[in-house]
Amino acid sequence: MTKITRLGGLVLALLLSAFTRDASAEIQTLHIGIQKYGTLIVLEASGALDKRLKPLGIDVAWTEFASGPPLLEAMNAGSIDFGITGEAPPVFAQAAGIPFVYVGFEPPAPAGEAILIPKESPVHSLSDLKAKRVAFNKGSNVHFFLVEALAHAGLEITDVDPAYLAPADARAAFERGSVDAWVIWDPYLAAGQAATQARVLSDGTGLVKNYQFYLAAKSFVAAHPDVLRVVLEEIGKTDAWAATHQADVAQLLVPKTGLPVDVLRTSLARLAYGVAPLDPTVVAYQQRVADTFSKLGIIPKTLSVKDVVWPVE
Repeated sequence: MTKITRLGGLVLALLLSAFTRDASAEIQTLHIGIQKYGTLIVLEASGALDKRLKPLGIDVAWTEFASGPPLLEAMNAGSIDFGITGEAPPVFAQAAGIPFVYVGFEPPAPAGEAILIPKESPVHSLSDLKAKRVAFNKGSNVHFFLVEALAHAGLEITDVDPAYLAPADARAAFERGSVDAWVIWDPYLAAGQAATQARVLSDGTGLVKNYQFYLAAKSFVAAHPDVLRVVLEEIGKTDAWAATHQADVAQLLVPKTGLPVDVLRTSLARLAYGVAPLDPTVVAYQQRVADTFSKLGIIPKTLSVKDVVWPVE
């Protein structure tokens, strides 16, 4: 475990220890939303959290989502208590009034998202995307990445023809040539590269951080800080193990994801590990994400990200 990871874990533990359990509140099942990437899917596959909570009389229900927006919609509906998304989904969720808080994050992984183009495409630079049809998941982390990548080339999001598609639909459109580019994250990125021999026009390096954020329903945090402490502790343990056992992680995830081990190894190598509470630098970056969408008129109002960073003042 790195020094940064240890320090982040210590700070996180100190924050968590400031809360006391509400003995009158009971929880029988912890509902967690996962995606096909990140530490949570490793935690599910390992069974470590289930084993940790079983003696407390708590079961864990894991629900997979294709992307962050539907995961947060489920949180709003009360279907999940805890989950993980990229940078953009919590911004859209805060704008929509979904009652959640940021409770942690993983270090940057900018190479874990990219703009793919067909290997024979005449597109060779970001500026070549002008007037091209680009597939991406609206409100996801790659939405912000595309905005930033286009800005780097002197373009705006209105300079491309967007195709708002979930990962599976976007890949199908990309493979049949219905779109000129596909903006996607791992492991869909690694799988798409392997299946189509697509070229990477640009990944997020130097453009975005591609943080992963742990989010929890406000009601869950208020009623069950003890359970949240256990979840974050187990995430920390899983991070420390996964960072030095990527080949083992890939094998562990094959039956869970249905992806080839080589695809998983590629995507895992682009991840970063080390859960920690949000610090001012991360909050400032996330505020920039929110401000970007606000200025573009994609969300209807300005937001204060720090207002939903736990512990809320």
